[in-house]
Amino acid sequence: MDVRVGDILEMKKQHPCGSKRFIVLRSGMDFKIKCEKCSHEVMVARSKAEKNIKKIIREENAE
Repeated sequence: MDVRVGDILEMKKQHPCGSKRFIVLRSGMDFKIKCEKCSHEVMVARSKAEKNIKKIIREENAE
């Protein structure tokens, strides 16, 4: 799965604050993601995160 820094991930399950959207801050063997609503940062193993991703929202900048 191609997940890049700056992508917005919409997850299947929601964060306790109620948001399902997270911003990717770091990618590699694990992801560092930040909740869009409450700005809580979480480190998640790549294998676990990829199972819970519903869709990837990416800003396409053709420069």
